[in-house]
Amino acid sequence: MKYSLIVFDWDGTLLDSAGAIARAIQAACRDLDLPEPSDVAARHVIGLGLVDAMQQAVPVLTPDRYPAMIERYRFHYLSGDHQLTLFDGVPALVARLHAAGHQLAVATGKSRLGLERALDHSGLRPYFMASRCADECHSKPHPQMLEELLAEFSVPAASTVMIGDTSHDLLMASNAGVAGLAVTYGAHPHDHLREHRPLACLHTVAELDAWLAQNA
Repeated sequence: MKYSLIVFDWDGTLLDSAGAIARAIQAACRDLDLPEPSDVAARHVIGLGLVDAMQQAVPVLTPDRYPAMIERYRFHYLSGDHQLTLFDGVPALVARLHAAGHQLAVATGKSRLGLERALDHSGLRPYFMASRCADECHSKPHPQMLEELLAEFSVPAASTVMIGDTSHDLLMASNAGVAGLAVTYGAHPHDHLREHRPLACLHTVAELDAWLAQNA
């Protein structure tokens, strides 16, 4: 087994939520009469902690308005998050990796409360032995999430792979000395992901499953 620890990002990697997140950011801006970021700009910040994401998506946002922006974002996102679904093939992929003996974890820009809701709603909670969230660690691409997971599992960086759909995931992996694997069906486009030299760019969950079966 080359990668005993496999760490997944959540939004845009396991859950088909990138579009909903971008729309919630845009709706929050409209509520507060702020410049509305393009779809590309809104998708680019997916994976970051909420404050970092809002700072980048809405550069004119002043610190005193962060709480209002985050409240409106959560209002719009949470009003529809129960309708979001896992990408086709994700439950079978995660179950297979778990059965094969891999240790599975999550490193996400979601809050702890948000991830707990998502784990319960998705039915994937039994498969993940640990997780780290943006409100308890430095936001991606800081390596803290991965460093803490490596320490928790007592696994070396060389035996770990980080799977994500954004450059933030790949940069975090690089900063932690961990291999990065990209999926192109989430938030960031293929060309942007390729710039960060992942092990591979996989275009579907089926391709990801096949790559892991052969290489992990």
